[in-house]
Amino acid sequence: MALYPYMDINLHASDTHYAFLSPSNPHAPTLLVERPSGDLRLSESKISGAKRISSISGILGIIKLRLDKYIIVITKSIPVGKLRGSVIYKIISTDVLPLHERPLHDSDEDTYLSVLRGTLKHSPMYFSYNLDLTNAFQRQSRVDPSQPLWQRADERFFWNRFISSDLTDIRNGKDGAGGFRLALGPQPGIDPFILPVMSGTMSIAKTSVKGNPVTFALMTRKNRHRTGTRFFSRGMDEYGHVSNFNETEQVIVLNDDASGPTSGFGSTNGAASPTSGGRDVQIFSYIQTRGSVPAFWNELNNLKYTPTLQIRGVESAVPAAKLHFHEQIETYGDNYMINLVNQKGRENRVKEAYETVVRSLLTSQNDTDSKAANTKSPDTIKVIEAPAVQQEFDKLHYVYFDFHHETSKFRWHRAQLLLDELAEPLHRQAYFHGIYSASSTPAASTAKAANASARIDIRSTQKSVVRTNCMDCLDRTNVIQSMLGRQAITRQLVDAGVLRRGESPFEDQKFEHLFRNVWADNADTVSKSYSGTGALKTDFTRTGQRTRQGALQDGYNSVTRYLLNNFRDGPRQDGYDLFCGAFIPDESASPGSLVFVDRRPLVVQAIPYILAACLFFLLVANMTAQLPDSGLWGVRFGMLISTAVGGWCIVFMAGHGTLYINWPKLKTPTWAQEGYNDGMSRAERDPVVGGIVARERGKHAVNLGGMEEGKKRVE
Repeated sequence: MALYPYMDINLHASDTHYAFLSPSNPHAPTLLVERPSGDLRLSESKISGAKRISSISGILGIIKLRLDKYIIVITKSIPVGKLRGSVIYKIISTDVLPLHERPLHDSDEDTYLSVLRGTLKHSPMYFSYNLDLTNAFQRQSRVDPSQPLWQRADERFFWNRFISSDLTDIRNGKDGAGGFRLALGPQPGIDPFILPVMSGTMSIAKTSVKGNPVTFALMTRKNRHRTGTRFFSRGMDEYGHVSNFNETEQVIVLNDDASGPTSGFGSTNGAASPTSGGRDVQIFSYIQTRGSVPAFWNELNNLKYTPTLQIRGVESAVPAAKLHFHEQIETYGDNYMINLVNQKGRENRVKEAYETVVRSLLTSQNDTDSKAANTKSPDTIKVIEAPAVQQEFDKLHYVYFDFHHETSKFRWHRAQLLLDELAEPLHRQAYFHGIYSASSTPAASTAKAANASARIDIRSTQKSVVRTNCMDCLDRTNVIQSMLGRQAITRQLVDAGVLRRGESPFEDQKFEHLFRNVWADNADTVSKSYSGTGALKTDFTRTGQRTRQGALQDGYNSVTRYLLNNFRDGPRQDGYDLFCGAFIPDESASPGSLVFVDRRPLVVQAIPYILAACLFFLLVANMTAQLPDSGLWGVRFGMLISTAVGGWCIVFMAGHGTLYINWPKLKTPTWAQEGYNDGMSRAERDPVVGGIVARERGKHAVNLGGMEEGKKRVE
């Protein structure tokens, strides 16, 4: 039984089927996908009548849209580094193959394909043929190594899990969705065609500390549940999934010459054997998480720079919070939940909601306000935790820190106050330390790999996790996480004997530069996935100090975020919902029920264009030279009319901003539909265009609840 995916797959195509086979495994079966039915089967016989199209890196999955099914294949990938001898690849390009020979088209199908391709293009995705990237090293040490790679994967970070479901269903002997034939029992021959992919960040660098060679790696895994964009995915759902949940793992590898940047390929499995001169390979790993505040809350876009904050039923969020924290405690142990939102202004409502949820979960609680030296803040740090562990949720420790207030006026050194408060819990938390013998690397043979767990000497494990959040879980969170990573790596290298007690790896300027830039790049990638721009405050992460140039860059990024979040994020959210299975197109929908058609009244749609015409006329009138004997009254009258009409357009759009947001069309949130309908009702009462809006609205039912066109898949 093959444990690892094929690293070389040839794709053949004919009018009747697609065929996938591994040329380096001539005795392995061929995977056939019948056209246009989509039936899956394995064939032991030689294929005929099919023409070889290309060699691919793997099959990402199969997805059903409204009119057709599509196979998504990885056409190009590049190696980014090696860990424990296993090559890790980044996906560069993909292709979407229709099952019908002559692709079927309509407006919705083309839009589905467009948003899907956008997600594939802009989501950073990584994979390895023999190393489970979805699991941290500590979890890897506990899984059964005799299982196929995809069955070991952590389903939270198995990014292509939904679109792999047709393959996994038929492998497990289930009746595949969408017309796939009923498999005659389990089909283990499918295993090598299932490739688990991780979305997030991955950086691997070969470096040295005090002359000792080490491999430094940083990876962030993006959760596939409740994934989305900044203002369209906030808080928590009823299943306990929170928005923008990411797991970040910082790794140090000692005595492993096969780790680091790639310089070629080793075995046929895509891994190089360690050449550590007989020394044991040591892995040091430290995990952190981030995720939105676990309450029912959102921010309603309305064209204002600051959206309207809405918090819905704090007490009703407790059952979902229990689901969320049960999973977190079961996976990571004690949770130290750092909350960095502001304690004044609009963000205070989110802070209070979080604290109410935490108090509801604890048996009893001690509230502690800690004052730091040389500060006027009455409650620099606030801790809510149970005095003793009497039940599962007493393992939650809430720690509040007003980040913006404490670090204002470029006082960034004051962020250290938070780490000082957590000194004792962080010491007890420890980290994962495993020693691997050379024969236990994933590059070993199947027989050796089956016994790999016996050759892992676990010296220590991480017993808790720090879960950090701010409003977006981006900028403030990045600063604190990099500081925690800095503290963890110093402790690990001292314990490993690389450094003497009191020494720091950051005395080496080369390592300091590497560490800062890797963490800053990680912050930028996580931020782009959620907000559309790079992270704010990365000048502090890169240089160790806040600069005015960095503040200007933050201003630019903030304005860009405003434009993207209001006018571009709808299709991005649709792409996430489609790829991750939150929305499934309804193939029985009639042509008249197209999802992506703009059904707003024409006069509402026209107002931005009228405003643009007015501004254009004013610009031309002001820039055009006038002849001495020409009359000006006509131009001035036109400018007056344009100013009046343009001003009215601005007032109308500002007062009915929800009508001009590019909302998600597939799974529009309920609060967004309510905000849109409220804006439309107010537009009907407008003294200028209200009558026209009312008549047009009566003719066309606005389609924002696209999820009525599909169904939600609950796995």
